[in-house]
Amino acid sequence: MTGAPVRPVHDPARAALLELVGEILDLEHLEVDLFRGRSPRKATQRVFGGQVAGQALVAAGRTVARDRPVHSLHGYFVRPGRPATPIVYRVHRIRDGRSFTTRRVDALQHGETIFTMSASFHGDEPGLAHQEAMPAAPPPESLPTPREAFLLAGRDTPRNILPFDLRRVGEDGWRAGTDPERTTQVWLRAADGLGDDPLLHACLLTYASDLTLLSGVTYAHRLEAFGADDGRVAMASLDHAVWFHRPFRVDDWLLFDQESPTAAGGRGLARGHFFDRAGRHVASAVQEGLVRVRPQ
Repeated sequence: MTGAPVRPVHDPARAALLELVGEILDLEHLEVDLFRGRSPRKATQRVFGGQVAGQALVAAGRTVARDRPVHSLHGYFVRPGRPATPIVYRVHRIRDGRSFTTRRVDALQHGETIFTMSASFHGDEPGLAHQEAMPAAPPPESLPTPREAFLLAGRDTPRNILPFDLRRVGEDGWRAGTDPERTTQVWLRAADGLGDDPLLHACLLTYASDLTLLSGVTYAHRLEAFGADDGRVAMASLDHAVWFHRPFRVDDWLLFDQESPTAAGGRGLARGHFFDRAGRHVASAVQEGLVRVRPQ
């Protein structure tokens, strides 16, 4: 994709972003409406859901006119993906209308669907406009960097470096607080500057929306799924939806205000809203995930 980081790579986060933009999201065009992507070189146990959703959006977007940006996507995670196996994306052109374009994308490994997504594209039109006010939050510069937050929490820096600068609001940083938290806030931005391709920014926001959203389910019960309770808590995304309301840049700070309204039956629901620093509500995300907790 166009828009790879514009500054030299000096740290692991920028290197991760360069790989994400320049290789992982830059799908290989195999045939008409058929694309192939890969996973990061540093293998994980399974393919990250935000990666698959972002790659699927790349595939869909490549079949749509550039003057018609994505306004929503809805995806289902059907099977866990294998990081060592390439993923083939098959695009179905559902409709090309006068105002809206609809695509369905199936992500395949070894002939089996691991993810399926519908996406809708629409050019901006004049119309009504309103939004809720941006919630109060301290500026991102006042919060610990990811490395500082992990040191404060007494944890080692994670092996897989994220391509984003993530800064969680709250005295406990990335640790679960002493009281249940059903609302969490994270400031995020890409680890380096990017180009101006709106599709790239939408794909990266889709990727980022899957990084912290489900954590709100466990924080509501004072559990750290990726920290102290890592061995007890198992989580997996079941479905994911994103709505894009207004233009934005993911290499500028975005506040991701998240909450978990309910959890039951081994599943938890989380939703979040993205705001830019000017207070504009630029995107929303909702996710349901499988959340299993082993007794102590």
